[in-house]
Order: sequence, then structure tokens, then C-alpha cells
Amino acid sequence: MGIRENLELVREKLKIAAHRAGRDPRSVKLVAVTKTIPPAVIHEALASGVQALGENRVQELLDKQPHLPPDIEWHLIGHLQTNKVKYIIGRVTLIHSLDSWRLAAEISRRARERDLTVPVLVQVNVAGEESKFGLPPVEVPDFVAEVLSLPNIRIRGLMTIAPLVADPEEVRPVFRELKGLAEGLKTKLPGLPLDYLSMGMSNDFTVAVEEGANIIRVGSAIFGPRKTKEG
Repeated sequence: MGIRENLELVREKLKIAAHRAGRDPRSVKLVAVTKTIPPAVIHEALASGVQALGENRVQELLDKQPHLPPDIEWHLIGHLQTNKVKYIIGRVTLIHSLDSWRLAAEISRRARERDLTVPVLVQVNVAGEESKFGLPPVEVPDFVAEVLSLPNIRIRGLMTIAPLVADPEEVRPVFRELKGLAEGLKTKLPGLPLDYLSMGMSNDFTVAVEEGANIIRVGSAIFGPRKTKEG
């Protein structure tokens, strides 16, 4: 199938999952993950109604932006090094991967220099995978409270990456825990605008939607398997 057909299938699955959970499918933002995907192919997705793109690497995002329409909503979904922050301030709608005080302080500093307020999500390593970035859940409440003291950076929600498994049902507890963590933060820190739960990718987004995701990050289900040096 082509990109248009793939998108139709993703949207239909999203719709069914949302209805199973008693939710409006329109409340879930689809971010098309364009890692390794060239602009010419991305244009096909945009022509099929995609409005938000997610990139893992800062340099790849910067390389693609001049070749794509200026009104695209860009999301940085991969690990962000502090020395790359200066390049993306003002260029992305949302940073999904805040995972340290050092990074928060640098985002705040660079945003203040530009007189901007940068929205971010705190990345949580719910499953405790050593290969993944993100804070342990137990550290999140204190971390969020500390970041609130910084100017020009605004926490808007939480993000997690679930383990890659054959049966998406196995990671349902991961998504459920992130949702519970967000609810606990809302109680502990009233007024904190935790609007977003970014969770769910190509293999497990339907389960994530059922558990409360309102941002899903979908790549291969739209663009097909990525061609990488590893094959």
C-alpha cells in the first residue's frame, strides 16, 4: 500500500481505539515520524492531511525544514543534547524529551535569550529500560516541581516509549502507569497544564489511545519499514 492508504488505515485504527475508550478520535494528535524519510516522500503525507511531523535528530530536522512548507507543526521526539538546544529554539512546536535538570536549564536560558516560552514534555522511562532515556517515575514529581522555578520553559505533559514487544497488550501497563502519574501530578500541582500524554508508536498506538494517549508518534505504519545501514 502507499502512504495515503497507510494513513487511512492508521486513522481508522485510531478511530476504533478511541471509540472503544469512549473518546473523541479528534482529541488524539497524529505525529508522523519522518526519521530517514526524504522531503519528497514527506510531501505525499502532507498531501494526505498530515499536519504534524516528528524528528528524532536535530540536524535532520534542520536539514528538512527548508524543503517543506513553513506552516508544519514540528515535534522533536528524540533525545536532545544540551549543545543542540540553541539550534531548535523557535523551530519546533513541542519538545517531547526533557529528561534532566541540565537540559531544562539550557532550554530556559536559550528561550529567555529569544524572549520565547518553550513547551516541553517530560520523558519518563516507565519500563526502566537501560537502553532508553527518561526519568524513573519516582523522580518525576520532584523534577517537575523544580522545573517550574525556571522561566521561559513550560511543562505541558509527559512522554514515554514502551518496550518493543510482539503483543501490544504486554505494554498496556506502561501506558496506564504514565496516565496515572500524570493524574497524580495534576493533584499535587494544581494549575500545572499537563495537557499531553505522548505515548504509542506504530506497533502499539491503539493500546496507548485506549489508555489515554492524546499524541501518538507513528512512522513505519505510515511510511513503511525504514531503510537503514543496518538493513
